[in-house]
Amino acid sequence: MAKPELSNAAIADALEELGDLYELDGAIVHRVVAYRTAAKVVREASVPVAALAREGRATQLPGIGKTLQEKIIALDATGTIPAAEKLRAKFPPGLIAITRLPGLGPKRARLLHSELGIDSLEALRQAALAQRIRTVRGLGPKLEERVIRALDELEANPAATRSPRILLPRALEIGEALATGLSALAGEDASITLAGSIRRQADSIKDIDMIATTTRPAALARSLAKLEQIDSVSSAGRAGARARTHAGIAVDLRIAAPAQLGNLLQHFTGSNRHNAALREVAVRRGLHVSEYGILDASSSKVDATGATEACASEREVYARLGMAYIEPELREDRGELEAARAGTLPRLIELGDIRGDLHAHTIASDGHNTIEEMALAARERGYEYLAITDHSASHGFGNAVSPEQLRRHIELVRDANARVQGIELLAGSEVNIMPDGSLDYEDELLRKLDWIVASVHTSFGMGERAMTERVIAAIEHPLIDAIGHPTGRLIERREPYAIDLDAVFAAAARTGTLLEINGNPNRRDLSDVHARAAARAGVTLVIDSDAHRTSTLAAMRWGVATARRAWLTREQVANTRPWEELGKLRKQSRQQLAGDQLVDRRSRERREPP
Repeated sequence: MAKPELSNAAIADALEELGDLYELDGAIVHRVVAYRTAAKVVREASVPVAALAREGRATQLPGIGKTLQEKIIALDATGTIPAAEKLRAKFPPGLIAITRLPGLGPKRARLLHSELGIDSLEALRQAALAQRIRTVRGLGPKLEERVIRALDELEANPAATRSPRILLPRALEIGEALATGLSALAGEDASITLAGSIRRQADSIKDIDMIATTTRPAALARSLAKLEQIDSVSSAGRAGARARTHAGIAVDLRIAAPAQLGNLLQHFTGSNRHNAALREVAVRRGLHVSEYGILDASSSKVDATGATEACASEREVYARLGMAYIEPELREDRGELEAARAGTLPRLIELGDIRGDLHAHTIASDGHNTIEEMALAARERGYEYLAITDHSASHGFGNAVSPEQLRRHIELVRDANARVQGIELLAGSEVNIMPDGSLDYEDELLRKLDWIVASVHTSFGMGERAMTERVIAAIEHPLIDAIGHPTGRLIERREPYAIDLDAVFAAAARTGTLLEINGNPNRRDLSDVHARAAARAGVTLVIDSDAHRTSTLAAMRWGVATARRAWLTREQVANTRPWEELGKLRKQSRQQLAGDQLVDRRSRERREPP
């Protein structure tokens, strides 16, 4: 019997582990990054990489050289990589297991081992329960809580040492390729729609759900195996098929008759909690709702075979249950069913509502394009304004902009604004919020800017109180317009830093400081839950791309997706306004207006007779 093909996911896991082991061993950062980059490339490849390596063609993939190809060949032949075996022998097995826990990783595992002698998951649990982890510099109570939670989850599900979830853009790319491929094979007979967490535009996904209608269901199900992205198919029949991609992502294809499409699409789009709550609503109305239809024993629409009432559209499903249509992004059981019954669902913001981007970088710091190139790309997207906000003087990544360079940079932005017609270029900066809450430019220089974003880029391990005071100090600064990526999270990679967001929201609402929804798909920060809470607290949000090249201006769509999941309307987002209106929201503008009004009032008082 032939040996099954080594999956891309298995190769990627092995390369990631080797990178972790090298980091645990103190290897130079470039070697660690090389393995992690290669793992990402392999995981996302649409063809079997093991086969490529055996043919000597894996080097055609970006980031895969001859050395890595040899390691993949060894893994394929023996089930292991010799370098990994040597490194594993240097460390306690329990220490390697610790590196795989969410929120820890090799650096923290190594620190815990050297400072507290922790060398196993059990030792880690005991240290967390005894509150000893917080005694290590840079760690704290929040990490202890996350450790205990992660260990509990691991105990409940031993297979979940690594999250299988991938970010939405990559999931959408794979899903759309699958849908396009199936449509090409089926011709005009089939209609295929993505569902599940992709359609809800969640931060990350673990599987791909597709709903199809066709007059040849069995043939369509068999076609799934013919797609180049598919590694294996576990089942295929008239009702659908289940498969797995070379990247290790589960694919669930469900096939419906056109008259039943609404039931199936609604069921496989809503979260488990949304669907459970929907079933409860249905029961109270004497109905039963499922992916197959809506059952009402007293209805004349139930035929003699006991078939349920089918709905061709989702609107029909919700209407039959006495509700307005609920947008996919809201189907998380966060009050949307009550709002749909009461007719109080918001009209969600749309990408076309955005009139400008207020967070973008150029080659002046760590961007890849010039001011003019970014301006032309933003104008092409239909924007009325673009803020150039390169990193400030103390930025630790890429080139920082010194005060002297910023003065020159302001002039360059002004010059570009005069040359490029059809868009307003704003001279701005993404300034660093220092650990004590101060900024890394003097106020005299900040006053020369058209737009100022303040962000935390260092010292993420501060305690909650100190971090909260740090961010609120920036919020209260009279020249700061917005706080960038307010929690510092990186989805599936880094937890938010400890911060009291209720206090942050209260300070932002009181001072009129905007809080950002950062559209970078690795961030989407504020998250949907936090953005909704901020809006409820009276905060005005701003959605930015944080673009570092012309192509990533498109990341605005992920920020808008987050805003939609947060129930936001266009009125709650600052950059749906024209610049003339938005500029008046700036603290400097409000201060100037207040000063002018005071002068005007005093002038009138002097003119008026006693």
